[in-house]
Amino acid sequence: MENTLGPDNAIWDDGEWVSWDEINQQIQYKEWRARYPNADLSLVSVFESLIGTAEEYYHLTGRHLQVYGDIGELYGAITHGIKLHRNYAKGSDGRLGNDFVEVKTITPFKNCDVVEINLERNFSKILIVKINADFEVRGKLIDRKALPKGNGRGKRLRIDWSLVEA
Repeated sequence: MENTLGPDNAIWDDGEWVSWDEINQQIQYKEWRARYPNADLSLVSVFESLIGTAEEYYHLTGRHLQVYGDIGELYGAITHGIKLHRNYAKGSDGRLGNDFVEVKTITPFKNCDVVEINLERNFSKILIVKINADFEVRGKLIDRKALPKGNGRGKRLRIDWSLVEA
Protein backbone atom coordinates (compact mmCIF):
# COMPACT_ATOMS: atom_id res chain seq x y z
CA MET A 1 0.00 0.00 0.00
CA GLU A 2 1.37 3.37 -1.02
CA ASN A 3 1.88 5.89 1.77
CA THR A 4 0.27 9.02 0.35
CA LEU A 5 0.21 12.33 2.13
CA GLY A 6 -3.09 14.03 2.85
CA PRO A 7 -5.15 15.65 5.56
CA ASP A 8 -4.99 12.53 7.76
CA ASN A 9 -1.19 12.47 8.10
CA ALA A 10 0.13 15.84 6.90
CA ILE A 11 -0.52 19.54 6.59
CA TRP A 12 -0.65 21.65 3.46
CA ASP A 13 2.18 24.20 3.52
CA ASP A 14 3.46 26.43 0.75
CA GLY A 15 1.89 24.40 -2.02
CA GLU A 16 2.79 20.89 -0.81
CA TRP A 17 1.89 18.30 1.78
CA VAL A 18 4.32 18.06 4.72
CA SER A 19 4.03 14.96 6.90
CA TRP A 20 3.76 15.15 10.66
CA ASP A 21 6.77 12.80 10.81
CA GLU A 22 8.88 15.36 8.93
CA ILE A 23 7.68 18.15 11.20
CA ASN A 24 8.39 16.11 14.34
CA GLN A 25 11.83 15.18 13.02
CA GLN A 26 12.66 18.84 12.37
CA ILE A 27 11.55 19.74 15.90
CA GLN A 28 13.68 16.89 17.29
CA TYR A 29 16.72 18.02 15.25
CA LYS A 30 16.27 21.59 16.48
CA GLU A 31 16.20 20.39 20.11
CA TRP A 32 19.28 18.20 19.51
CA ARG A 33 21.15 21.07 17.82
CA ALA A 34 20.48 23.27 20.87
CA ARG A 35 21.63 20.52 23.24
CA TYR A 36 24.53 19.24 21.12
CA PRO A 37 25.78 22.16 18.97
CA ASN A 38 28.86 20.23 17.70
CA ALA A 39 27.01 17.02 16.91
CA ASP A 40 26.65 15.01 13.79
CA LEU A 41 22.90 14.81 14.35
CA SER A 42 22.66 11.38 12.74
CA LEU A 43 24.62 10.01 15.75
CA VAL A 44 22.34 11.53 18.40
CA SER A 45 19.52 9.05 17.87
CA VAL A 46 22.01 6.16 18.06
CA PHE A 47 23.47 7.57 21.29
CA GLU A 48 20.07 8.09 22.89
CA SER A 49 18.87 4.68 21.76
CA LEU A 50 22.01 2.96 23.12
CA ILE A 51 21.85 4.66 26.54
CA GLY A 52 18.11 3.93 26.69
CA THR A 53 18.68 0.28 25.81
CA ALA A 54 21.42 -0.04 28.46
CA GLU A 55 19.12 1.49 31.07
CA GLU A 56 16.13 -0.64 30.09
CA TYR A 57 18.22 -3.83 30.10
CA TYR A 58 19.57 -2.99 33.57
CA HIS A 59 16.08 -2.35 34.97
CA LEU A 60 14.78 -5.60 33.45
CA THR A 61 17.67 -7.88 34.41
CA GLY A 62 19.75 -6.16 37.08
CA ARG A 63 22.78 -6.65 34.80
CA HIS A 64 24.70 -4.23 32.62
CA LEU A 65 25.35 -4.46 28.90
CA GLN A 66 28.96 -4.01 27.84
CA VAL A 67 28.28 -0.86 25.81
CA TYR A 68 29.48 1.95 28.06
CA GLY A 69 32.79 2.52 26.27
CA ASP A 70 30.87 2.97 23.01
CA ILE A 71 28.41 5.29 24.73
CA GLY A 72 31.33 7.37 26.04
CA GLU A 73 32.87 7.63 22.58
CA LEU A 74 29.55 8.58 20.98
CA TYR A 75 29.07 11.19 23.70
CA GLY A 76 32.45 12.67 22.75
CA ALA A 77 31.53 12.70 19.08
CA ILE A 78 28.21 14.38 19.80
CA THR A 79 29.18 16.90 22.47
CA HIS A 80 32.67 17.86 21.29
CA GLY A 81 32.70 16.93 17.62
CA ILE A 82 35.38 14.24 18.06
CA LYS A 83 35.90 12.27 14.86
CA LEU A 84 36.19 8.69 16.07
CA HIS A 85 38.85 6.30 14.75
CA ARG A 86 37.93 2.84 13.55
CA ASN A 87 37.39 0.24 16.29
CA TYR A 88 40.56 -0.96 18.04
CA ALA A 89 42.77 1.72 16.47
CA LYS A 90 46.10 2.02 18.31
CA GLY A 91 47.02 5.17 20.22
CA SER A 92 43.79 7.12 20.74
CA ASP A 93 40.04 6.97 20.23
CA GLY A 94 39.55 9.94 17.91
CA ARG A 95 40.58 13.37 16.67
CA LEU A 96 39.44 16.83 17.57
CA GLY A 97 41.03 19.15 15.03
CA ASN A 98 44.75 18.37 15.22
CA ASP A 99 44.48 16.77 18.67
CA PHE A 100 44.30 13.05 19.34
CA VAL A 101 41.72 12.29 22.04
CA GLU A 102 41.60 9.39 24.48
CA VAL A 103 38.11 8.64 25.85
CA LYS A 104 37.70 7.01 29.27
CA THR A 105 34.25 6.09 30.56
CA ILE A 106 33.15 5.71 34.17
CA THR A 107 30.32 3.17 34.18
CA PRO A 108 27.21 3.29 36.39
CA PHE A 109 28.26 0.16 38.27
CA LYS A 110 31.81 1.26 39.10
CA ASN A 111 32.54 1.55 42.85
CA CYS A 112 34.68 4.66 42.47
CA ASP A 113 34.83 7.52 39.99
CA VAL A 114 38.44 6.95 38.97
CA VAL A 115 39.87 6.24 35.52
CA GLU A 116 43.29 4.87 34.75
CA ILE A 117 45.16 6.42 31.85
CA ASN A 118 47.98 4.76 29.96
CA LEU A 119 50.48 7.58 29.45
CA GLU A 120 52.22 5.63 26.68
CA ARG A 121 49.23 6.13 24.40
CA ASN A 122 49.35 8.87 21.78
CA PHE A 123 46.87 11.58 22.83
CA SER A 124 46.91 15.29 23.55
CA LYS A 125 43.46 15.48 25.17
CA ILE A 126 41.45 13.12 27.31
CA LEU A 127 37.68 13.03 27.61
CA ILE A 128 36.45 11.49 30.83
CA VAL A 129 32.80 10.50 30.49
CA LYS A 130 30.72 9.60 33.52
CA ILE A 131 27.48 7.62 33.28
CA ASN A 132 25.82 7.75 36.69
CA ALA A 133 23.39 5.29 38.29
CA ASP A 134 20.46 7.21 36.72
CA PHE A 135 22.09 6.79 33.29
CA GLU A 136 22.79 10.51 32.99
CA VAL A 137 25.92 11.25 30.97
CA ARG A 138 28.45 14.05 31.55
CA GLY A 139 31.96 14.60 30.32
CA LYS A 140 35.12 16.58 31.06
CA LEU A 141 37.65 17.32 28.31
CA ILE A 142 41.18 17.85 29.60
CA ASP A 143 44.44 18.83 27.90
CA ARG A 144 47.17 16.26 28.49
CA LYS A 145 49.52 18.99 29.74
CA ALA A 146 46.99 19.80 32.51
CA LEU A 147 47.17 16.24 33.86
CA PRO A 148 49.16 15.67 37.02
CA LYS A 149 52.60 14.21 36.53
CA GLY A 150 53.03 10.45 37.00
CA ASN A 151 52.95 9.04 40.50
CA GLY A 152 56.10 6.95 40.25
CA ARG A 153 54.42 4.03 38.48
CA GLY A 154 55.49 5.60 35.21
CA LYS A 155 53.11 4.42 32.53
CA ARG A 156 49.76 4.77 34.27
CA LEU A 157 47.95 7.64 35.94
CA ARG A 158 44.78 7.38 38.03
CA ILE A 159 42.43 10.37 37.86
CA ASP A 160 39.47 10.96 40.15
CA TRP A 161 36.43 12.53 38.44
CA SER A 162 35.74 14.83 41.40
CA LEU A 163 39.26 16.32 41.24
CA VAL A 164 39.07 17.26 37.55
CA GLU A 165 37.72 20.63 36.51
CA ALA A 166 35.65 20.68 33.36
